[in-house]
Formats: sequence, C-alpha cells, structure tokens
Amino acid sequence: MSKFLRFLGFLGLLVVVGAAWWLVRIDELEAAGPRTEYFLYLAALCVVTILLARWPRLSGTLLVLACVEFAWGLGSWALAPPGSPSLLPPVTAEPLRFEWHPVLQAAPVPGLAFKSATGLAIRHSSQGTRGRDPDPSRLAGSGVVATFGGSATYDIGNGEGDTWPERLDELLKGDRLLVVNHGVPGYTTAEHVLQTAFYPEKFGKAPRCAIYFVGWNDLRNAHIPDLDPAYADFHLPSQVDSLKVRRVGGSNVTISPLLTVLARLVSAEVDTVRYGKDPYALPPAGGSDPAQAAIFERNVRSISAINRTRGTPTIWVGQVVNRDRLKGDGRYGWLPRVRDRDLWPLLQQSNALLERTAKTLGDTYVALPVDAFGAADFVDEGHFSAAGARRLAALLAPVVREACR
Repeated sequence: MSKFLRFLGFLGLLVVVGAAWWLVRIDELEAAGPRTEYFLYLAALCVVTILLARWPRLSGTLLVLACVEFAWGLGSWALAPPGSPSLLPPVTAEPLRFEWHPVLQAAPVPGLAFKSATGLAIRHSSQGTRGRDPDPSRLAGSGVVATFGGSATYDIGNGEGDTWPERLDELLKGDRLLVVNHGVPGYTTAEHVLQTAFYPEKFGKAPRCAIYFVGWNDLRNAHIPDLDPAYADFHLPSQVDSLKVRRVGGSNVTISPLLTVLARLVSAEVDTVRYGKDPYALPPAGGSDPAQAAIFERNVRSISAINRTRGTPTIWVGQVVNRDRLKGDGRYGWLPRVRDRDLWPLLQQSNALLERTAKTLGDTYVALPVDAFGAADFVDEGHFSAAGARRLAALLAPVVREACR
C-alpha cells in the first residue's frame, strides 16, 4: 500500500508540475504571486504524501486533498468562461481598491496607487476619489465639477490620465473648472442619492455643478420580483462581494480552493451581509420593467431636488454601450435577468425616461450620439477605451462650460 501511495504521490507531483509548466507557456503563471503559491501548495501536498506513505490513512487523506484542490482550482478556471471568476487564485496579487462603508457598502480606499495586473496605473486621491489630489492653487481658484456614476465613470478600462473625467478636466482648465471623479464601480442612482446628500464635498469644496452618467447599473435590478425600493434585496449587498470588501468568504480567493469554498459557505450562513434574493436563479425576461423604471425616476428626482436646494446645476448623461458585444441570447453576467440583445433597447428606454425627467425638472440632459461610439471606443461591453474616453470628454466639455459657468 505504501509503495502504491508513493507512486500516486509522484504521479500527482508530475501532473502538478506539468500543469504549472503549461500555464507558464500560455502566460498564465509567473515566478511569484498567489497562483504560484497555489501550485507550491499542491506540490507540497504531493511531497508530504510521498514522505508519509508508511502511514496510509494520513498519506491517503493528503492525496485526496491534493486531488480536490487541483480539480476545484484548475478545473474551475479551465471550465469558466473567459474573464469569469473561478476558485483559482489570480496570477498576481493586487491591493484591495475598495473598503467597506457603513452607508454605501463599499467605497474607494483613499490614497491608493498601484499598477493593475493588466498594466493600468490606478490612483485614488486622499479623499477617496479616482485620480490624483488636485493642485492646491488650482483648487482654490476653480469651481468643482463633480462626476457621479459607476464603473464607466470610475473608468475601469483606463489607467491614470486616460479616464474621461481626467480628459474632461484637461479641456476645462482654461474655464477655471476642476473635475473630481466620484465614480465607483457598481453604483446605481440609489448610491448616488446618498453621495449627493451626504458626501458631495471633496477637498473642502462643494461642487459648482454635478454630472451623473447613469442608467446601466440601475438596469441590473430589472425584472427582479418585488424589487426593494432601495435595491437593498440584491444589488446593495452584492456590492460587498463585487468590490471584495467582505473580510471572510464572498468573492475572496485563497490558495486553497477548499478553504475558499468553506469560507464562502460559513460567510453565507453567519455574515450580517446577506442576499435577500438570487435573481441569477431565474430565467431571463424581456421588455421593460415599470417597477424598476419608477425607482430610477424617483432617485433622479431626489438627486435633482437635493442639488437644487444647494444651487448646484445638475447635468444628466444617458449611457451608451458596445452594441457589437451585446447581440446574443446569453447574459454576460452583470445583469441577472437581461439578455445581451435586450440590454441596449432597455437602456434606450432608460435614457428616454432620464431625458424626459431632466427636462421636466429643468436640468441639463446630454443625449450622446450613439453612432459616434464604435467598438474601438470600448474595452468590453460598455467601458471606454482611451479613445472612447477622449471622445466622451470632447462631447461633454461644451455642455459643462455652459451649465457650470
């Protein structure tokens, strides 16, 4: 029995080394990082299996553990669609970009600066906004233009200097206007109501005017039955996992897939933050969702009213997406019950509602020309490339100059 276990241990070690070499060849494994530590962990299990072969029960248990860790880690990665999360640790470790917030669920970590695994330079200001701290002399002599939105405003597809709020800031320097980026991935108008009411000031200055680039994230809640008026049954708690601010479990990944699964199971049972619903378990639904649209309109009106009491002009911008990537019957993941081909028609309805509401309130609405943005202006389903960010900034600059003077 001990010889057989040694043989299996050596065989397992060869499989682990072979898999690691294969990942190196396809640039999915580097000399150091969480994924490398995962393979070292597997190799250690195999080696200890060999060394303890004279104790079959202990050695056999370690061998089974190694098989489970290998199958769940590498197997989940191989079977997952490209870009989808798996139990396999990432190639390189990145600092957490966001931290738990008692009101907003998650907010950017202040003062963060690093280079992402994709090579993008990411920086957060000391106030927790995307970008650098403004020059004090320019801040003192400029009016602040606050931009609010989700990942398309945080601009996850672009590195430092290339985000559209930074490009807009460059275009408005001569107008004594300074752009501050309040965008956070995943934020809907529910979070924007809270941001507008409680956290509009950054660097000691209130906004002279505010831009809201909204619609896409709100549609994440479309067709969820008995939708909570604050999106609190699914979207808000999901932000804790989407932005990885849960301490244990959730979307966190360890070098042990088994430990990762156990932590997630425990977290789901004992953590205070829980999902009230799982819309991913439901089939897709077509057409509009009047309940979600009513919540969206109410939030838009609330934001406008808050800004109006402060004398802050509000600029609404309807979102655009990469229609070339949204044509099939599948669901790319972010919107649980909306098929890819239904997203753009639904977003058009949302933009039309936003435009009607903005005009009723006397706010400024920017209707982006859809044909002005092509596939090259996006890096995925709807996040801008550097070229798309420049294009958006150029379209917004004249409107902002007029509304924020």
